[in-house]
Amino acid sequence: MAEGGDAATVAHEAGNAVQETPKAEPEKAAAPAEPAPPAEPAEPTVRTIVLTGHGGYDKLSVQQKPQPKAGKGEVLVRVKAAGLNFSELMVRQGLHDRMTKPPVVLGMEAAGVIEELGEDVSGLEVGQNVICLAQTGMWREIVAVPATNVFIMPEEMSYEEGAAIPLSYLTAYFMLFDFGNLRPGKSLLVHIAAGGVGWAATQLAKTVDNVTIFGTASASKHDAIKENGVDHPIDYRTRDYAEEIKNISPKGVDVVLDPLGGADTSKGLQLLRPMGKIVTYGSANMVKGENRNLMKMAKTLWQSTSVSPVSLVKTNKAIAGFQLAHLTGEIELVRSAFQDILNMYKDGKIKPRIDSVWAFEQVAEAMQQMNERRNIGKVILSPEKEPTKPAEGDAAPTSPLKKKKPSLFRRLSKRASRSKDEGEKKDEVKNAKKESPIKKLRARLSGGDPNIEDTDKEEKKDEAPAEEPEKIEVAVENPAETDDAKAAAADVVPDDKPVENEEKADGDASQEAN
Repeated sequence: MAEGGDAATVAHEAGNAVQETPKAEPEKAAAPAEPAPPAEPAEPTVRTIVLTGHGGYDKLSVQQKPQPKAGKGEVLVRVKAAGLNFSELMVRQGLHDRMTKPPVVLGMEAAGVIEELGEDVSGLEVGQNVICLAQTGMWREIVAVPATNVFIMPEEMSYEEGAAIPLSYLTAYFMLFDFGNLRPGKSLLVHIAAGGVGWAATQLAKTVDNVTIFGTASASKHDAIKENGVDHPIDYRTRDYAEEIKNISPKGVDVVLDPLGGADTSKGLQLLRPMGKIVTYGSANMVKGENRNLMKMAKTLWQSTSVSPVSLVKTNKAIAGFQLAHLTGEIELVRSAFQDILNMYKDGKIKPRIDSVWAFEQVAEAMQQMNERRNIGKVILSPEKEPTKPAEGDAAPTSPLKKKKPSLFRRLSKRASRSKDEGEKKDEVKNAKKESPIKKLRARLSGGDPNIEDTDKEEKKDEAPAEEPEKIEVAVENPAETDDAKAAAADVVPDDKPVENEEKADGDASQEAN
């Protein structure tokens, strides 16, 4: 019974354990995942030429930047072509007074198509071809420009011409007609007549009757500037332009447009006739090479003329300065002048010349084209143009990453080292002359270095028999037998001029000893 009871007890407890075991709960269905929030659209970007610092061509790079938005009173324009000006070369080198701390986007003029109108803009429509002006920032695929700085392009005008007109023709217009007061029968000197402003000034001056134009340019550009209207082209590289002008017009000229500065400003002032005017609008003489040249800057500033009001009164001359960038507060004046320029274009009186069109990625090569004075007319940048490779056999443009020119200290050190090497070479030549056979003989006779004497004796053993000096002594002591002695010496000694001279010297020495 005990055992059976125990078994029953165990079974009962086991049954109770089974009853007490909790039943597994059925698995619940997974909750549906919450939908992810929609991704924010990426901010649109545009290709942009950025000046990353002041210096060489390597300071320019094409980067993706946020696309501008049309603010109140602004217009969004897709750029088709943008102008390159000499002032941008100076800004890159850190020479321009209108400098902005890098990184900065350059460019003051462009042409393109309106894509969007901002609030409170009237008189313009989306899709119109327009010309734009700005203080900076035009070297982008898309730009936002104040509507007051936007002008509708004539139908017959190309985008490249639209980008070439604003700065060059406005600068020339104000200098000739506002400051210069150019009138029929007057004369004019245009420097860099093949450049953008020079080309524009020549055409605008020719809209006035009977104006005589002197233009400076390299000889290879003379045909082009003559065709554009220059009456007397002068090669400034080989001739003194002041003398050339005085030979043709002894009294000088009525107006001088001076983008050079330095000594050329003084020469221009001297070239003016009574009641004449010189208008300065740049300092191109400061720009030499890719990077800023401090010596060139100092020289240009040192040569710059200092004019007193009294001297102007005594000579009845005037001097003025102009820069379009500083007319920002005179937009109505600028719009009126630019409308006159567009009317002249429509009438066929003016037409900009396009020198070359470069892709954004080739801005360095475009600047080099202008920096080296190789352009005739305007240099243009295009965001839509594909970079071109140099033709086979042609020299490739200078790379923006080319090695920088050594510093002045290194150039002077190298020059000093070269001079030292040249001095050492001269010393070696002198020492070689000192070791000639005649020098050795003279040293031996005067009690010189015994080592030289021993060496000389060894050489003599190889060149002539030991009896040879005796033959020469006999020849000297017996003048009657001189010819026979000479003949005998000729048979023994090889036909070598230095050795003959040494033999003669040894004979003279023997004669002195006797």
